[in-house]
Amino acid sequence: MPVPKRFGQWNASNPSIENAKPTNVSIQRDTAVMRSIPVVDVTPLFDAAPLEWGIPDRALAAAARDIGFVCIRGLPREAAPGPAEIGRLLAIFKLQEAAKRRLYRRKFAPGNPNVYRGWFPLQPGNLTSKEGIDLGADLVHGSALTAPGDPLREPSPLPDDGNLPGWRQAAAAYYVAMEKVAQVLMRSLARGFGLRADYFDESFRRGLSTLRLIRYPPRDPAELATVQDPAVWVEFEGMRRYLVGAPHTDSGFVTLLAQDGVAGLQARSRCGDWVDVPPLEGTLVVNFGQVLEQWSAGRIRATEHRVLGSGLERFSIPFFYEARGDATIAPLPIDRRDLFMPFEYGDFLWKRMTSFVEFRGMERERSEQRAR
Repeated sequence: MPVPKRFGQWNASNPSIENAKPTNVSIQRDTAVMRSIPVVDVTPLFDAAPLEWGIPDRALAAAARDIGFVCIRGLPREAAPGPAEIGRLLAIFKLQEAAKRRLYRRKFAPGNPNVYRGWFPLQPGNLTSKEGIDLGADLVHGSALTAPGDPLREPSPLPDDGNLPGWRQAAAAYYVAMEKVAQVLMRSLARGFGLRADYFDESFRRGLSTLRLIRYPPRDPAELATVQDPAVWVEFEGMRRYLVGAPHTDSGFVTLLAQDGVAGLQARSRCGDWVDVPPLEGTLVVNFGQVLEQWSAGRIRATEHRVLGSGLERFSIPFFYEARGDATIAPLPIDRRDLFMPFEYGDFLWKRMTSFVEFRGMERERSEQRAR
């Protein structure tokens, strides 16, 4: 599938965004362009010279604390793929419906074995309108990371090589690149807390990280008329707009998002206003999840965000960096031991994920499988 030319490119219709470039201190807060979303150059974090880490460490810590959203640039080549590489990943949306159905979660195709991983189709009548696929670490690390009896560790259903030659290899390479970026960011945050840089590493070893490919189609009037919740319509800058992604915070730790050139992603600022998170060439958007906010004793913000429709098809590729299911989340050594009750990440993740529309109705699946 040829990738839309807009993916990974500047939005030429918005000259103010074209001029959004990081300053020589690696962080930008141009309120006329980015409003309150900084751009941080993370090039030094991929260098072995620790003396160069200080500026991006401080910039990331400030963004995580104050805003909870940041655009990062200066990424390794494999973590900033061009339109051709992205096009290979998005080719999955051109599969015939019969081939897609073989990837469906059991919720949507009762005969399929996969519960957590796999394809979720459009579900008309909801605030969120999207389709896509969730892929786990077995995409890269194979069966060593799968386990019977726990849907969080089930194998990812993958398209046949005959239908999409080279797709599995492209998806696996991108997954590996995102794992590396996320680990580098977590080490930066650890240093910002005064912890060992590798403090979080063990919790994420053999983790549950998810690569998701998403398509948001335009919503037509007939489909919008089936949405009973009036919150599907919002007003932004004097215009009436519809949602394609309902307001929410992410569940886990760190999300890395590649956007196409269609705007729509917005983050809620501390004062309650919605702020555009524009797609900028060569960047990933980073935001943080509920568990990391709790783990960090509120030093990091899990920020609410949403996606507005524009009448254009929109694609995005989020990577959710997740700990192992049996990783214990307990107060950091810099905090009081009784700050919160320790918990296993997998239990939290399942409860939280089944509150989203694409997982709704699956609440008992994990406990039933584990009881067998």
